[in-house]
Amino acid sequence: RMASSPSPTQQQGQLAEDAALAFLQARGLKLIERNARYSVGEIDLILMHEGTLVFAEVRQRRSDRFGGAAQSIDRRKMKKCALAAQCWLKQHAHYAHMPCRFDAVLLTGTENNWKIDWIRDAFVFQDVF
Repeated sequence: RMASSPSPTQQQGQLAEDAALAFLQARGLKLIERNARYSVGEIDLILMHEGTLVFAEVRQRRSDRFGGAAQSIDRRKMKKCALAAQCWLKQHAHYAHMPCRFDAVLLTGTENNWKIDWIRDAFVFQDVF
């Protein structure tokens, strides 16, 4: 057996990501890549939306206590996303000229009963660097 089976938390994260992706696709975004991982950080979803490249961070929380999902995206997390996005753009040079933005998709609750908040332009490169 190569990989160990995912933990309940990882499974929950995968379900949240699936739900976020379906939510965005229903709104016309087209998936380019999932889980782009680099030493500097990772991007959950990379999508195309009306000519703009979207790097989306998916956050999932059971409840809004402790500030909910939005509170979990701090400057450090933003910087990791931005650095990973730069790595991705270097590898996919044909996208490099395109406008891009960072969205957050916040899921609160549990599978089949998500409350989904889509925050476009959650941050920009300039917020981080």
